[in-house]
Amino acid sequence: MEHLARIPKDRIAVLIGKRGATRKMIEEACGASLYIESKSGDVSVIWPEGEAVDPIVKMKLPDVISSIGRGLAPKRAIQLIDDEVFLRMYDIREWVGRQPNQTRRMRSRLIGTNGRIRSLIEELTGTEMAIYGSTVLVIGDQESLALATPAIEGILQGSEHGTVLFGLEQDRKRQRIRSYSLEAHEEKAVEDNSVFDTLVPSLADARRRRERRFTNSQVDPLDQDAIQKMMKLADDEKIVYEEE
Repeated sequence: MEHLARIPKDRIAVLIGKRGATRKMIEEACGASLYIESKSGDVSVIWPEGEAVDPIVKMKLPDVISSIGRGLAPKRAIQLIDDEVFLRMYDIREWVGRQPNQTRRMRSRLIGTNGRIRSLIEELTGTEMAIYGSTVLVIGDQESLALATPAIEGILQGSEHGTVLFGLEQDRKRQRIRSYSLEAHEEKAVEDNSVFDTLVPSLADARRRRERRFTNSQVDPLDQDAIQKMMKLADDEKIVYEEE
C-alpha cells in the first residue's frame, strides 16, 4: 500500500462520491484500488501485482487526490491523469501572513464579485482554478499555466485587478502571435511545393521533367539496368514521329 495524500475531512465525502462513484471513477482511470481513512483523511493506493503500471499515472495520482482535497471538482481533477495537464498550487499565507482576516481578504480578491475575476482568469488562460481555505489551485497545460501564473501572483502581491487583467490580455496576444508564427513557418516548409503546383501547374510539370532529365543524364553508360530504366517513358512522355 502506497500513501498518496492527506485531505481535509470535509472533502472525504467528495472524494468517495455518491455510492462510491467518484472513487470508482478514479480507480478505473488509474487501474488501482484506493483506500480512504475516514478519520484522518489519509488516502492510499494498492497497485495491481504482476501488471505494468504507467509511470505517468503513478506519478500524477497524488495530484488528483490533492486537487480534490483542495476544492477541485473530481471530474476536473481526473484530467491530471493526462500527461499534458499539470497542477500548480499556491498557499495564500506565504503572501499575506497567517492572519485569517488577511487570508479571507486575498481569497475574496482572487474570486472577485460573483466569481468574476476567477472566471476571467480561467477564460483568458484556459486553466481551471479552485480556491479552498488558504490554498489556490490551478490546472492546465504548460502554456495555460505560463499565462495564469503572472496574473495570480500579481493579485497575491496586491496589484489592481485592471492592471493584472490588462497584462494578461497582452500576454495572451503575444503568445498567440508566437504560436501563429511557428505554425505558419512549419506549414510553409511543408506546403510551398504544393501551393506552387496548384497555382502554376504547367510550370510545375516542366520543372519535374527538367529534374527527371537531369537525373537521367547522370546514368552510368556501362550500367545496362540503369540505361533501360532511363529509356522507359514516363506517364507524361511519348514518342511522336513526324515527316519534315
